[in-house]
Amino acid sequence: MSFRTTTEVIDRFNRAFTDHDPDLLTDLIGEDCVMEAVQPTPTGERVEGGEACLAWWRTLVEDRTTQFEPQEVVIAADRATIRWHYRFGDGPTDWVSGVNLMRVRDGVIVEALGYSKTAGEVPLATEEKPENA
Repeated sequence: MSFRTTTEVIDRFNRAFTDHDPDLLTDLIGEDCVMEAVQPTPTGERVEGGEACLAWWRTLVEDRTTQFEPQEVVIAADRATIRWHYRFGDGPTDWVSGVNLMRVRDGVIVEALGYSKTAGEVPLATEEKPENA
């Protein structure tokens, strides 16, 4: 029995989002898959199990008011890094950049950890701090 490569799996996963085609996700998610979404901060929603991950991703893929655009994909054995832009509205600031860290085993996705750049009140190391801080 031959399995899909990590490259084949991630390419099909990305096409599901760019083409808004949830059927491309069929048989692509492992039964023991674990996914962590980019929201809510700080840790993201954790989804466990193949059916739950598939349902979560299908909902996102089917949302035609959004647009997922992969910027760069790096494959290293069973791991993949997907750097992306996600547009969620028509305004000039209605988008976010992020990255997914993926793991593929036996031709299916078993781990997907999402991280994004978000607005918020996180002090940057380059900002001056009050003297009493």
